[in-house]
Amino acid sequence: MVFKTALFLITTIFLISCTSLEIQQPIQQEVAESTTWVSEMKLTSPAFTEGGKIPSKYTCDGQNINPPLQFSDVPKGAQALVLVMDDPDIPDFAKQKFNIEVWDHWVIFNIPADTREIPEGKNPPGKLGRNTGGNNTYGGPCPPDREHRYFFKLYALDAELELPEGATKAEVEKVMKNHVLAEAKLMGMYERVSK
Repeated sequence: MVFKTALFLITTIFLISCTSLEIQQPIQQEVAESTTWVSEMKLTSPAFTEGGKIPSKYTCDGQNINPPLQFSDVPKGAQALVLVMDDPDIPDFAKQKFNIEVWDHWVIFNIPADTREIPEGKNPPGKLGRNTGGNNTYGGPCPPDREHRYFFKLYALDAELELPEGATKAEVEKVMKNHVLAEAKLMGMYERVSK
């Protein structure tokens, strides 16, 4: 009697474990098939490398035109792109005068999601925002004191922004807050050479 009970228990446990394995395998396979690895979005420039010197051509000492930029690995679900260029290294006198912490040089939003490059000296399709200088245009590096860092920031959004031309970076960032799918950064350095 004890032998039969033990045999019954062993058989029951075996059948339950087999059934559990049969259920788990399709679930694990389904999860594996639905998981895709997407590489991070990238922002690069043929004019300078990450952390490298921005050529003077793209600054107030040169032609003051925007450098060429290239985008890659933009998420498939993106509906629009945002591009911002800013300088967090501004001197104290500028912070006090303008009541800011960062100088915004270039703001563009609602760039078509299929855009993959911005040519030298040209704005991409989209809406131009207002920079700290009060202009809806690119304003090149022009540090008054020392070498500064300049960050180009690219954002992929799941929707276009309901903002007018001339919106500030702060306004753009506030509206896009819950719509960012991916972001990329490119940082370049510049210091004016005294003449």
